[in-house]
Amino acid sequence: MVEITLPKNSRPTEGKTWPSKPGAKNEREFRVYRWNPDDANNPRIDTYKVDLDDCGPMVLDALIWIKSKIDPTLTFRRSCREGVCGSCAMNIDGVNTLACTRGMDEIKGAVKIYPLPHQPVVKDLVPDLTNFYTQYASTEPWLKTTTPMPQKEWKQSEDDRKKLDGLYECILCACCTTSCPSYWWNGDRYLGPAALLQAGRWLKDSRDEATGERLDFLEDPFRLYRCHTILNCSKACPKGLNPAKEIADIKKMMVERQV
Repeated sequence: MVEITLPKNSRPTEGKTWPSKPGAKNEREFRVYRWNPDDANNPRIDTYKVDLDDCGPMVLDALIWIKSKIDPTLTFRRSCREGVCGSCAMNIDGVNTLACTRGMDEIKGAVKIYPLPHQPVVKDLVPDLTNFYTQYASTEPWLKTTTPMPQKEWKQSEDDRKKLDGLYECILCACCTTSCPSYWWNGDRYLGPAALLQAGRWLKDSRDEATGERLDFLEDPFRLYRCHTILNCSKACPKGLNPAKEIADIKKMMVERQV
């Protein structure tokens, strides 16, 4: 379990308790982080009662229910509702995960919801991931070649294709990166687990011809070597990927090319 660390705002105070829905018999309490740059009464924790007989089973269902039935000002990201887009990543009951795949029945007691930790908050449960995406883009996540482009496609053997399993499935939800203590303290220079996982994906692609250039970019005391194998990233990944292993593989590649 990843310990909750509040976003880069001040510690929240107890906020508003919203009234229950009239006649509801099967309710669940939700304690939700609220922060609005235009509101002086924040940050705070608002309490909501969700009618489970009128709501789906996932935490995202409850948030949508709160927004549509009780409080239309509640703000969060969501899109596919299938664990594919990564939009609804947040800290739920102390764990960075996706609200659309986290069942309410997996949580005991009141459901506590915060935005992803150690990121500036845009509003409520929406973190500012500008730096996260900038770091991802810095790894140049596309095929780089010098060989003239073939008429049809870049071919790859089945065995080489299998080397990318566990890498390409990343949905860039930032659950792993924002669970990493090294990233909390060095997020301006350390690329973080998600970006390094994607860097490894292109380093292992047999069609890519820029391995040396990619390793040169990562050969830095902070970009790569701030990873201390804490393994929070691998525990937090909602897709079951293992960024820590991939970072270790990149470090191994660094050593091998100097031998």
